[in-house]
Amino acid sequence: MTGPDQSIIHPGMVDHVEKGKVFVRILSQSACSTCHAKGVCSVSEVEEKIVEVDTSDDSSYKSGDQVNVRMQQKLGRKAVMLGYAIPLIILVVSIIVFVSLFENEGLAALLSLLMLIPYYVVLYLLRNKLKQQFSFSIYPGD
Repeated sequence: MTGPDQSIIHPGMVDHVEKGKVFVRILSQSACSTCHAKGVCSVSEVEEKIVEVDTSDDSSYKSGDQVNVRMQQKLGRKAVMLGYAIPLIILVVSIIVFVSLFENEGLAALLSLLMLIPYYVVLYLLRNKLKQQFSFSIYPGD
């Protein structure tokens, strides 16, 4: 669901509350999860995720409360780039380079997968900075 201020809004339920943080359980659905044939299709996917929301008003939330979690839409696009697009580009470019260098597709595929390790190590090292950028807000549900 998208809000009027170009934000992504997910309904959820408070899982638990810690000092300054509310942990919200949201249901992440693929676009085809509402399809009538999802029962026989292996593509549809529904996944439960817990989102950590920093708030100074943690005392007004308790476990089981229905809430809405909001994130700016542009941050969603950035998350897709970091999580999917950049690793795909690394894989495609590296497999083309390694196939042309070694002419062994198996070795090229293995080396291409290994090229993702430094990328994910850098993401891990930058996790605190990224956590500050990807902030969520929370407000009571309907």
